[in-house]
Amino acid sequence: MLDRDQVHKVALLARLNLTPAEEEQFTTQLGDILTYVEQLSELDTSEVQPTTRAIDVSNVTRPDTLKSSGDRDLILDSAPDRDGEFFKVPQILGGEQV
Repeated sequence: MLDRDQVHKVALLARLNLTPAEEEQFTTQLGDILTYVEQLSELDTSEVQPTTRAIDVSNVTRPDTLKSSGDRDLILDSAPDRDGEFFKVPQILGGEQV
């Protein structure tokens, strides 16, 4: 069974500053969890197939097809600033301002 000293030790290792009241609360809660896990370990699961999910899930994807994105000049005309055929954006990383 879990005791308060063990909870205190784990809290120190995890660098948690727990109050004595929190240590007592976590001792009770973690003890309840460990008791439940012990109950689950008593179940016979020898005939249960291992699985990674409780339900079957399949990835829904679409085919990757090439299509036109529109008129380049029309798109660039809506940009706040441009440099020839490119969008011009403010510099966000270090270095000198241009």
